Amino acid sequence: MLNSKQRAFLMSKASNLTSIFQIGKASLTPELVSAVDDALEKRELVKISVLKNCFDDPHELAETIAGRTRSDVVRVIGKKIILFRTSKKKPVIELP
Repeated sequence: MLNSKQRAFLMSKASNLTSIFQIGKASLTPELVSAVDDALEKRELVKISVLKNCFDDPHELAETIAGRTRSDVVRVIGKKIILFRTSKKKPVIELP
């Protein structure tokens, strides 16, 4: 679990990121979860956009993806989800 200081630190890092995944009307697919898992291993911090044609709640989607990828939800702002997981092989981001 992240504390508020770590969350704020990750939010500042994520503000410059662009969304590398988009969730549309197909909602969550096993392929998307697998791709997010791979991206978390490489990047540690991932931003996901939920498109207007997806009728699922972004907060529920964030919790589901975090559970399946064993990551932490940094924040959900509107239709943007930010996830974090420390890389097992090459940790890059050092939390305060």
